[in-house]
Amino acid sequence: MPELPEVEALAQFLRDHAVGAVIGRVDVAALSVLKTFDPPIDVLAGRDITGAARFGKHLGLRCGQEDGLWLITHLSRAGWLRWQDNPSQTPPKPGKGPLALRMHLFAPDGTTPAIDLTEAGTQKRLAVWLVRMPAEVPGIAKLGPDALDVTEPVFAELLAKSSARIKNALTDQSVLAGVGNAYSDEILHTAKLSPFATANKLTPEQVSELRVVMRSVLADAVDRSTGQDAARLKGEKRSGMRVHARTGLPCPVCGDTVREVSFADRSFQYCPTCQTGGKILADRRMSKLLK
Repeated sequence: MPELPEVEALAQFLRDHAVGAVIGRVDVAALSVLKTFDPPIDVLAGRDITGAARFGKHLGLRCGQEDGLWLITHLSRAGWLRWQDNPSQTPPKPGKGPLALRMHLFAPDGTTPAIDLTEAGTQKRLAVWLVRMPAEVPGIAKLGPDALDVTEPVFAELLAKSSARIKNALTDQSVLAGVGNAYSDEILHTAKLSPFATANKLTPEQVSELRVVMRSVLADAVDRSTGQDAARLKGEKRSGMRVHARTGLPCPVCGDTVREVSFADRSFQYCPTCQTGGKILADRRMSKLLK
């Protein structure tokens, strides 16, 4: 799933490539992608793209000036944004292939590119909203402070209120916006914290260090991602990971084997030596810590 660094890079990509273009036809290839009906999607035709922004893990395009509308998307686990220099002008057939929505553009340089939103697989969680204000999107309305902007006092207060495992607290978007499964693995590994540590039981020193590490890991990933072509962002994300999705490989810090905890529909990775004092965390299905 695209997280804060990738969505921020996509927003910058759209600022560089889409802002200033005029929207032409909008093709909806998957009816399930649209979560709003008023205003209708076809009112975008003829509007200028005037901005692009990130809201947690949501990506937004501002369409128009004073009466501007926002096209907001959440790419979810299998969604992605693709820039097409030479898109097909034939309207797509609904339900055929990964294409969910295509926005045709008239660029200032005279070209006619398009923005594609695609989704692999069959779960169909990619979502698009057309709203007058971003806060009309339920997921944006519930967002906590942004992970890159949160101050130390606010961060400490948020964790003090949470009895969740720190892994879950970091990825709860109502607590903190922007961090998902992958970067929480990287943040906790760098901070040398167990994913199963309880958020409100961390010491003040651990909380302070965790915030510093979180901002550093995310800022570094943003720096690596910004300027990349949208098609290369997934590869860039994978290349920077130290433990996430590296089960069975040696930890780059200590050489111990990276371990995994599996859930029904996801998993996370950690290093026992760096994070849990050498203990192997049990699979959630076993509901205990192996000793």
